[in-house]
Amino acid sequence: MAGMLEQLSDRGPDSCGVAFYRDPLPPGSCKLSVHSPSPVDWEGLSVELERTFGSASAPEVRASHAIFTIGAEAEEVERWLSERHPELRLMSAGRSIEIYKAAGSPRAFVRNFALAELGGSHALGHTRMATESRVSTEGSHPFSTGLDLCLVHNGSLSNHNRLRRVLAREGIRFQTDNDTEVAAGYLTWRLRQGASLEQALGSCLEDLDGFYTFAVGTADGFAVLRDPIACKPAVMAETEDWVAIASEYRAIAVLPGADEARQWEPQPGRVYSWSIQRAEV
Repeated sequence: MAGMLEQLSDRGPDSCGVAFYRDPLPPGSCKLSVHSPSPVDWEGLSVELERTFGSASAPEVRASHAIFTIGAEAEEVERWLSERHPELRLMSAGRSIEIYKAAGSPRAFVRNFALAELGGSHALGHTRMATESRVSTEGSHPFSTGLDLCLVHNGSLSNHNRLRRVLAREGIRFQTDNDTEVAAGYLTWRLRQGASLEQALGSCLEDLDGFYTFAVGTADGFAVLRDPIACKPAVMAETEDWVAIASEYRAIAVLPGADEARQWEPQPGRVYSWSIQRAEV
């Protein structure tokens, strides 16, 4: 992942973010990725969490982010954090997801967050060049609007403002004005209705207007969808050891065994999904 992001540093020099799925926790526990735009006493926050919930890990600090493991359900901890510490930003919550992101160069991001030290079963990353809006840490990809769910997006949606109002009435909470966060919220809403990830992505083809390539991460794996016109670039490759997607092949070329991988361009309007246990194409 670090090598792929560095390959695309000139394509997206303004911000970078990653979601790693690793070290899954047992039921009844949660993992929170928290960002502070200014210096903060992470150890003090850990003591507060321990006092409130009875079990909390020491913070794992990476640059402006910290990961906390708490012996409580994620929704309960999220409510407490928003009430007691509104100055902090919750990047992700779940049992295995960890999100880190920041404005600036992907090369600096890889170094500052010691990205090469991380491992896990799968990961999603994103770089961005500012074209339509101000870049900030909060506005960078990936976006997470549900437990262990995240989305990265190449493209633009035209009906996100209307859809945001609909989803807000359904209880989906948003932290930014970014259209990608609305798409993530839409998927969370459909999953809460009982849809599978493949079904939720399929319904995007009816309800989301615009052009997009989505890569969606869950605790079980990840999925990819391009809109029916598919004007945004995408290439995929797969070996017996890994599967990867990128906007340009040069990001995939740095992976071990890339020259022998099966390579293809994902078809418009078709859902591709992989899980830790199985693969479907």
